[in-house]
Amino acid sequence: MNSIEKIKDLAERKEKIELGGGADKIAKQHESGKMTARERIDALFDENSFVEMDAFVETRSTEFDMQKKKVPGDGVVTGYGSVNGRLVYVSSQDFTVIGGSLGEMHAKKITKVMDMALKMGAPFISINDSGGARIEEGIDSLSGFGDIFYRNTLASGVIPQISVIMGPCAGGAVYSPAITDFIFMVENTSQMFITGPQVIKTVTGEDVSFETLGGAGTHNAVSGVAHFKSASEMECIEEIKRLISFLPDNNLTDSPAYTARDNMNRLVEELDGMIPDEANKPYDMMDIITKIVDDGDFLEIQKYFAQNMIIGFGRLNGNTVGIVANQPKNMAGVLDVNSSDKAARFVRFCDAFNIPLITLTDVPGYLPGVGQEHSGVIRHGAKLLYSFSEATVPKINVIVRKAYGGAYIAMNSKHLGADMVLAWPSAEIAVMGPEGAANIIFKKDISAAADPSEARKAKIQEYRDKFSNPYIAAARGYVDDVIQPSATRIRLINALEMLASKRENRPSKKHGNIPL
Repeated sequence: MNSIEKIKDLAERKEKIELGGGADKIAKQHESGKMTARERIDALFDENSFVEMDAFVETRSTEFDMQKKKVPGDGVVTGYGSVNGRLVYVSSQDFTVIGGSLGEMHAKKITKVMDMALKMGAPFISINDSGGARIEEGIDSLSGFGDIFYRNTLASGVIPQISVIMGPCAGGAVYSPAITDFIFMVENTSQMFITGPQVIKTVTGEDVSFETLGGAGTHNAVSGVAHFKSASEMECIEEIKRLISFLPDNNLTDSPAYTARDNMNRLVEELDGMIPDEANKPYDMMDIITKIVDDGDFLEIQKYFAQNMIIGFGRLNGNTVGIVANQPKNMAGVLDVNSSDKAARFVRFCDAFNIPLITLTDVPGYLPGVGQEHSGVIRHGAKLLYSFSEATVPKINVIVRKAYGGAYIAMNSKHLGADMVLAWPSAEIAVMGPEGAANIIFKKDISAAADPSEARKAKIQEYRDKFSNPYIAAARGYVDDVIQPSATRIRLINALEMLASKRENRPSKKHGNIPL
């Protein structure tokens, strides 16, 4: 074979590899509403930037006639390229090849690009569409999963890791996404579960559909396993690109800074009338967030889970910030098991990747009830306290209304190391709400009064006037300043500029023991 023939042979081999499982299986993939592994990569990466690696790798197994199923690529496409001009590594499972199942060499392809992403300090994206472990390869498949989990853990807090579920992801395969930072799912075509509906039916007798058990809706709204859901794969890919725009390449770099079109000295006059006069009347915290951040651009994370808490990314003067905020229009913005978990993990992500934290506080307390206590609200609530205390990035807290009891402390208070605590005049900072406090402090006075109902109202107002305001906390130095709401954006940008050179030393240790 001469040089020309060898080049022609190479082109034919690559053409065959790019067909994956063949035209029939590609057509079936499209019929099920899914793109192929390569189509997903083409949509994600900048045009002509993707470089494939290990295209010729194939299984070494010969058990159960595996040599007859041998296909170059072994069911996963791996490589690197640029997303919005930034280096990103990827693995994309090919469901058209042996159902995208994970065997020994399939896993080695994935771990190779994970190792490269870690060395180069670049984000890693894993697109999952697989039937799970390749049963024919037995323990080698399990070994492959373990190798991936181990690298997910080593890379955690070093490079951003994003999992994209675009088909089935079952059994041991679900643990890699669970370790990564963000999980994307697509409605009607994505599923995640440890054991499938058939096994559950056999073992427990429960009859459940794939979608109800582990679909995008379930994991975004009920379990909290996933962070984003999209109506289509293209919409999902666009959301991934948007997320990456807020993130740094690794833990030693800062997030990309953009030239801000939004005026850094913009007063937000609407905020002056945002808080209702009635203390228990709800409002939408999202209105405050979108009015403060640059151009109203806020990427909410876990939008459908624990909706009494808002987390997400925005920019102030072109720089990424992580925002944690209570949502008064949902469960009055209380802290509970799920909202504490949601916020705590986000705080730790931001701290790991040098993203300043801004808290907007309006919290009446922790949710009372037998269910919460038995679900471990003490343990889960402590995660939030721990996360804010542990974080060394710039931390700013704005108390907009209620900040009561232990929940006041947990929401990035000065006592947990907040660098700057600002309060609106509407802030109420106290051990508990005026109603509860008056019932305890003035119990005898109220019961002895000629009209206990009127006496109670008067005592509630007396407590509110004395303690349910920001000025006692400001007098102690727990609040650095009481500000006009319309100046919030200006004050936050100013504080972030001041805190840009922050350095904080902590006791030397291997790691702490967060209450999990």
